[in-house]
Amino acid sequence: MTLPHLPWLELAILTPLIGAAWVLRMKVSHVARQWSAGFAGCACVCAVAAWLDFQPGGRGATEVRILGREIFKLDDFSAPLLPLAALLFFLATVATLRSKTPRSSFVRTLISEAIVLALFSSRQPWLVIGLLAAEVVPPWLELRAQGKSARVFLLHMTLFVGLMIAGQTCVTAQPGGQVPGAWGGVLLLAAILMRNGIVPFQCWMTDLFEHATFGTALLFIAPMTGAYAAVRLVRPIAPEWVLHGIGLLSLITAVYASGLALVQREARRFFCHLFLSHSAIALVGLEMGSEIGLTGALCVWPSVSLGLGGLGLTLRALEARRGRLALDRFQGLYDHTPTLAMFFGLTGLASVGFPGTFGFVGTDMIVEGAVESYPLVGVAVVVAVALNGIAVVQTYFRLFSGARHDSSVSLKVRTRERIAVLALAALILLGGFVPQPWVVSRHRAAEEILAPRDRPPTPTTRPPDPVRI
Repeated sequence: MTLPHLPWLELAILTPLIGAAWVLRMKVSHVARQWSAGFAGCACVCAVAAWLDFQPGGRGATEVRILGREIFKLDDFSAPLLPLAALLFFLATVATLRSKTPRSSFVRTLISEAIVLALFSSRQPWLVIGLLAAEVVPPWLELRAQGKSARVFLLHMTLFVGLMIAGQTCVTAQPGGQVPGAWGGVLLLAAILMRNGIVPFQCWMTDLFEHATFGTALLFIAPMTGAYAAVRLVRPIAPEWVLHGIGLLSLITAVYASGLALVQREARRFFCHLFLSHSAIALVGLEMGSEIGLTGALCVWPSVSLGLGGLGLTLRALEARRGRLALDRFQGLYDHTPTLAMFFGLTGLASVGFPGTFGFVGTDMIVEGAVESYPLVGVAVVVAVALNGIAVVQTYFRLFSGARHDSSVSLKVRTRERIAVLALAALILLGGFVPQPWVVSRHRAAEEILAPRDRPPTPTTRPPDPVRI
């Protein structure tokens, strides 16, 4: 596709920052929401254009340089993540109801979007660490502004940032050409486990969903920036035992969280554990050494972000009408909101890899790659996916079936919510019925990620000269 020669990557990152400065001047909340949706939409268009410009037929190297140094650059792995993250922020802003606007800070949302887009465009380790640290600030500010307890969240995120800095310091301290020592791998391993909510560091995620607004918590975890940090910081330099450790703990987390999702009595906690299980499954695939397993993980990534992001937006819309949703009784909401009911079923099934949805091919490839390496790992992945599917169906019946709920106000879906629903549904089904282009793209990214580990290490001493006879 031929696009105008514009700095799309710079525009995608700068547009939310400009929007945040503009929206800060707004005094009326619904006007701020309209402007925020406009700026988020422009950022989404620029992100899509940057991705298309990177594809074959475009310029092929979308980068930003300052004083001759590379700051931001897209590659096969990161290019599709930009429009994915921008779309999530845009749809979350569009679907915000008028009743929720006084509680929402659109300025912080736009700043968070700019940070995430810049992060997905970064490959330099220290820049990635700085942006990951900056990403923590907006949710923390919201918790403080609302008078909620931020102790658990702040403690875990402070440890996460500290471990990243210490680990990367150990890595960069190694002389050139030498394999990084064990300490750097261990510290980075602990940081990645903490940021992704892997057992035993998962309590901050449930605490965030308990105290923050649903939209803020959703946008903090849905882009899966922790998995991006694992690929950029850990995978290129960590020894095999570190990758195996991440994969094993992620596998335990996937099964453990799927079991917890089955027994939750509150919708937010159900969603938190469901997302934790699926993101852990993707992390299992990211740490595999096989191309098919890594390709499957990269294919599952958008299905987790889009599918569970859409599921989260559905629960957020229901909360805007009913308040906190309990799962210990039947709500009977189908007659009031059939569109949200159908979208809940579609996004929930897409997240567990139901045939015909975005996640089907990727989940199958993860299972195949796991079975080739470790048969028991493949069985555990299948068990986790099955338990997640049962949890989704069970929650659907708890929310939408049972005795009809009587309400004095209309609970029907609004036009803005319908736009978000239809956009996500179209992408989920399109990716399910036409998966080949996406699989080919993710296979190229998997080859690119695996390439540095396939190169032999640079020798630190000169080999002896051959003996002449």
